[in-house]
Amino acid sequence: MKRGSDLSVKIEKSQFPSTGIGYAEDKIIYVKNAFPGQTITGIVKKKREEFAEIKLLSVDEKADYEIEAPCPHFGICGGCSSQSIPYDMQLEFLSEEVKDLFKDADVTTGEYLGIQGSPKQWEYRNKMEFTFGDEAKGEPLSIGMHIRGKSFGIVTVDKCHIVDEDYRNLLRLTVDYFRKQDLPFYKIMKAEGYLRHLVIRKAENTGEILVNIVTTTQIDFDLNEYVNLLRSQSYKGNLVSILHTENDSLSDSVIPQKVNLLYGKDYIRETVLGLQFNISPFSFFQTNTKGAESLYSIVREFMGESEDKVIFDLYCGTGTIGQIVAPNAKKVVGIELIEEAVEAAKENAKLNGLNNCEFLAGDVAEIIKNVKDKPDIIILDPPRSGVHPKALDYVIKFKAPEIIYVSCNPKTLVTDLKVLTERGYEVIQTKVKDMFPNTPHVETIVKLIKKL
Repeated sequence: MKRGSDLSVKIEKSQFPSTGIGYAEDKIIYVKNAFPGQTITGIVKKKREEFAEIKLLSVDEKADYEIEAPCPHFGICGGCSSQSIPYDMQLEFLSEEVKDLFKDADVTTGEYLGIQGSPKQWEYRNKMEFTFGDEAKGEPLSIGMHIRGKSFGIVTVDKCHIVDEDYRNLLRLTVDYFRKQDLPFYKIMKAEGYLRHLVIRKAENTGEILVNIVTTTQIDFDLNEYVNLLRSQSYKGNLVSILHTENDSLSDSVIPQKVNLLYGKDYIRETVLGLQFNISPFSFFQTNTKGAESLYSIVREFMGESEDKVIFDLYCGTGTIGQIVAPNAKKVVGIELIEEAVEAAKENAKLNGLNNCEFLAGDVAEIIKNVKDKPDIIILDPPRSGVHPKALDYVIKFKAPEIIYVSCNPKTLVTDLKVLTERGYEVIQTKVKDMFPNTPHVETIVKLIKKL
């Protein structure tokens, strides 16, 4: 076995996140996006004494449970990884992978409540960030997702199954229009070009649609014709916002250096569990609205009776979870690093007539030093990196009777749970929630109580 050589492996089991495990030449072989029962061929990317990591090239023998993926882009597009796996088996694999993480970390799940699937397996996303590019040098302009296994190739995903027909129509309109304009897409290595991203958001429950075209300032192009084209179409939803974001940063992400309102308003409004939320183009909002309603309902169930309790919502974003639980709480204190998100949280609280919510902007590790309230329940919903060690130390010092930990990354979750259990907390219940069908990602909700 040499680095760069091809290797055929039978996948025996999987670990989070959807990484297949096989064996060859007395080594453990790890293969991303491979599943038990498959025989695959991959290229050796990393070789160590006890293990090797290989990049999937082909599935030579499918597992006997596999089905035909419904999306024509599957296998080319780098978005979904498990469309060929029946949904009940996707859930089974995710559940076992999370339980194995707890077991390997020697952390109990407490009462394991299983995994809850998404209400919708298809057309569930309320936000997509598409990239301008081409499939290969000299090919026509594309707008879509990165091609699996390629650094720069972009495939137009106008038949994507995880978004609805309004997204697909907007994508087709945009790619057809800009192909006729002969404008260059942005090449990140050269830092040259004009067209960068197309971001679409659609509120699941209200149907409001926001379109954000992201470009550099290297070309002065009049977008009025494009705006009129979008406005002239019929949609299942309601197009309420068209924005133009100017982004000259070297990063391959959407950075709003300047945002121009081309039509309508600069946000969409969504309703979740009876509350209203204004969502700006750059607000964090769970990408699966129906799934989010289920997720927040689980949090409320874990909290139980809370009418007389003070609740801390740490890493609160635009305050969605905090406001969902606020009607059943004495007070909610939300803390979030991003100032714009905190301002949005305050506005949403006003919109919902909630006067028992306080939202503070700043680093959680610093802000909680000066909070005067004493929490009865702490809700932790950190980024993928988990809770900062300093912040976790302060969380523990509050000695809150209950902690509800909502994690989008079970790997960092079990690391933080290890610290919490060593410092006097006990894991009571764990539930896994699939928010991202056909992908390796999952949310995990854990309830802890302070030992007496």
